[in-house]
Amino acid sequence: MDAASFEALNAETLGPRLGGLEALRARLGDDPSAWRVREVGDGNLNLVFIVDGDKGSLIVKQALPYVRLVGESWPLPLKRSFFEYHTLTRQAARAPGQVPEIFHFDEQQALIVMEFLSPHVILRRALIDGRMLPRIADDLALFMARTLFRGSDLSMQTRERKADLALFADNVELCDITENLVFSDPYFDAEMNSHTSPQLDGLVAQLRADRDLKVAAQRMKHIFAARAETLVHGDLHTGSIMVTETDTRVIDPEFAFYGPMAFDVGMLFANFWMSYFSQSGHEQEGNRDAMRAYLLDVQERCWNGFLAEFSRLWRTERNGILYQKSLFEAQDDPLGAEQARGELLREMWVDLLGFAGIEIHRRILGLAHNADFETIEDPDMRAQCEAKALKFGRQIAVNRAHLNGMKEANALAALIETGAVA
Repeated sequence: MDAASFEALNAETLGPRLGGLEALRARLGDDPSAWRVREVGDGNLNLVFIVDGDKGSLIVKQALPYVRLVGESWPLPLKRSFFEYHTLTRQAARAPGQVPEIFHFDEQQALIVMEFLSPHVILRRALIDGRMLPRIADDLALFMARTLFRGSDLSMQTRERKADLALFADNVELCDITENLVFSDPYFDAEMNSHTSPQLDGLVAQLRADRDLKVAAQRMKHIFAARAETLVHGDLHTGSIMVTETDTRVIDPEFAFYGPMAFDVGMLFANFWMSYFSQSGHEQEGNRDAMRAYLLDVQERCWNGFLAEFSRLWRTERNGILYQKSLFEAQDDPLGAEQARGELLREMWVDLLGFAGIEIHRRILGLAHNADFETIEDPDMRAQCEAKALKFGRQIAVNRAHLNGMKEANALAALIETGAVA
């Protein structure tokens, strides 16, 4: 990609520059001057525009050559849009109907034209507002099981899978962001860290002096860096999911790479647990006990749904080089395959707890924070919520091998939330 020819879009230039594209004209109308363009932002990294026309609406997303949250002092390759595009095409094939449809990709200008999801809202915003969406547990369980299984050596043919591994191995800079901002920076006084101060100062000092926690964090970093098991989304949180009462879509997979199966699951569950611990800070309009119960139920149903779908795929689509049926079913030993499945899922459970605990810490102590906590205006209340989440994160990361299932993990969260354990 020639960065010299790259030109960032704005609301005034989008129509003239993209007006000749049939993908846009067919869905917006033939007169680009009549298109209405709104720049809506995309959090930390990109430009995102909603484009409305007489025929309909589209999203135009363009990468910038730097981290938008920080500015030009932190350069970032435009090629991340290439990885996002290729991930979305694979996810669309592996989990149909669960990602936005792509209409156009321009590698040189690092932009993707995709379906405008409406009346969808960001899941994190819905949870902050106290909405109890009925489908998210089931939909996200299916998305994770299908994309993680079908993108692995359990399902893919060797040549295709290794070619894909080589392609995504070039997403170096975004992996580097995760490796540092998630697994290392929260545990020392890194320059870009921030936390609710002075309320959390004492707890932060304890966590940074906690040898077992730092060993656990580095073990999870080791697993993140070394296990190229499947194509993962890489940044699967409640801000990367758009929802209605009847539909759930996953967006923004620009951090995608070949990594551990447990990573996406742990990141998502961490965000549900953070939402759970944040609810006390959003009770201005009423008690949130029902919302807390709902969030724990979502966790349990999502994990159980993931196990069920992953197990179904194991039994019906296990056609790759791992745990070949020729060694088990073909030799009249289906129980051998079930033993292997159980061992793999148990290891995944332990690892996802480690990833979840570390993700909770980085969202409170690192650079990029969650709106779940940040929208709590009273710093004392915010710190109370964050402290509970930090303690929970520490427990599940360090004691990950000793928590036997989601019921037990959720029971620990409830004990910490109610103050039954400090």
